[in-house]
Amino acid sequence: MLALLVMAPLTAGLTGCVIAVDGNGDWDANSISSSQDTAYENRKNLAELEENMSFSQVKAKMGVPDFNETYDKDGEKIQVLYYRTNRKHGDGMTTKDECTPLIFKDKVLVSWGEKALVQL
Repeated sequence: MLALLVMAPLTAGLTGCVIAVDGNGDWDANSISSSQDTAYENRKNLAELEENMSFSQVKAKMGVPDFNETYDKDGEKIQVLYYRTNRKHGDGMTTKDECTPLIFKDKVLVSWGEKALVQL
């Protein structure tokens, strides 16, 4: 009974507290800030892109994309890389609406952004 009296006030302060633990049982201190840091770094790197950069130059600058799509349109190979640049959902998952698309035609960067994607 004494243990319950001591523990009850201590557990009340934990409501709403979430701790991310990986498969090894280790706490991931970077789980929230890392997605924000990644989005910021991606926005910073996007500001340095130029049209006609090669696919390999862009990948070296931007790193691994969150999504990667490829298809043929009118005989041209189109590749779209998506990089997270903002956070809309607090679920920890990256979705395409949180990303900026980069559009390549035949391995050359031709445009980026939502308007460019719609114009394809």
